[in-house]
Amino acid sequence: MSTALIWVRDDLRVTDNPTLADAVADADDIVPVYVFDPRRRGETRYGTEKLGPHRAQFRRDSLLDLRSSLRERGGELFVRRGRPETVLPDLAEQVGADTIYTQTKPATEERTREHRVRTALPDDVAIERRWTHTLYHVADLPTPYDNIEDTFTPWRKTVENEATVREPVAAPTTVSTPALDAGEIPTLGALGIEEPPTDDRGVLPFEGGESAATQRVEEYVWKGDHLREYKQTRNGLLGADYSSKVSAWLAAGCLSPRWLHREVRRYEDERVENEDTYWLIFELLWRDFFQFQFCKHGGEFFTQSGIRNVDKEWKRDRELFERWADGETGVPFVDANMRELNRTGYMSNRGRQNVASFLVDALGVDWRWGAAYFEQQLVDYDVASNWGNWAYQAGVGNDSRDNHFDVLSQAEYYDDDAAYVTTWLPELDGLPPSYAHRPWRLSDSEQAEYGVALGVDYPRPMLDIEARYDELGD
Repeated sequence: MSTALIWVRDDLRVTDNPTLADAVADADDIVPVYVFDPRRRGETRYGTEKLGPHRAQFRRDSLLDLRSSLRERGGELFVRRGRPETVLPDLAEQVGADTIYTQTKPATEERTREHRVRTALPDDVAIERRWTHTLYHVADLPTPYDNIEDTFTPWRKTVENEATVREPVAAPTTVSTPALDAGEIPTLGALGIEEPPTDDRGVLPFEGGESAATQRVEEYVWKGDHLREYKQTRNGLLGADYSSKVSAWLAAGCLSPRWLHREVRRYEDERVENEDTYWLIFELLWRDFFQFQFCKHGGEFFTQSGIRNVDKEWKRDRELFERWADGETGVPFVDANMRELNRTGYMSNRGRQNVASFLVDALGVDWRWGAAYFEQQLVDYDVASNWGNWAYQAGVGNDSRDNHFDVLSQAEYYDDDAAYVTTWLPELDGLPPSYAHRPWRLSDSEQAEYGVALGVDYPRPMLDIEARYDELGD
């Protein structure tokens, strides 16, 4: 009888999971184990938490769902707490495993932990790594990752013309695991994390797990038939269906991008193929791009000057940062988005671009503080996408242009009736849209008329934002 361990990481699914499929095929018994590593929690160097309540709850949901899926196949998900480099060698010895199968990812902390596990294993225990989280496999890139373009469009065109998406791997029908103590999936309280707030204004409840992921795809793509208009609606701000919102399930590995790609192609075959349907694949390519950029540049993405070694002066002003993080800047479009993030763990793509630009361009605060805050708050946090996009906006990443978003004109264009702003800032409800987006223009008599006292009901702006955008230029 041969036994293999599976070190479960960000691949919390049974469908199109080559790590699981290969281990099941190669061993008589498998031991899928998820390790709660204390280093995934705690304070960062930027004064933020590595893991906030929304993502922690999503992860717990996902583990419960994976355990259920494995049990349906006769197996089990084992759970342990500790450092993987200690837990895994001990468990391998306990069950007599000669191989550990695991997902590999390009993020620096994840790579470091993987290396520590390899070092800690005895010579007679092998480690088999699988690349499972991108649309295109790293081995199938036309150009090796260390030589790929640092600009998205040339890279995308090359990949689309010269590479092929692999077919998804079927879920195993049976999984055989030995009789061991399964271990409890700890509550958030047991991990020292508070329960996330709930808010009816949120776009989705974001329940973790492969079951919820496939249900979301079914509802958005097939029942709602929204894919045919995706590009047209993706810049929305309110409601469940202006975008697919599958990013959280992709980030945790509850959803395979290759499986999602196949669903899009099936939709195109059975219903309609247009620019909108392609755009979801286009965004999967952006996600891939940042993963492969992390393969190429690694830790350079976490430096102040980024992958292009751009010398910029950044402020490290906690008051400025905290007003931004709390949604108390006095600029409604920024505050509404930040309050949505804090309450729900989610923010639209349009919102993310604007609040990031406000922090780094209007306020000049160190972009890494913003990236770290998103790491704490976002239910769909992915290290490569998050830090890659923040570096991009800060002008130190994958774009040499130095562009800023004018959050005032963006708000008036994408939220012309101020419905989004007043949803998250009810204290501004009742103002005409022009004032809801620029409340500092209210005269004293107008404040009295509309029942909004600046500095009391809603903060005065922390800077003259209109003058600031005049300085930055169009």
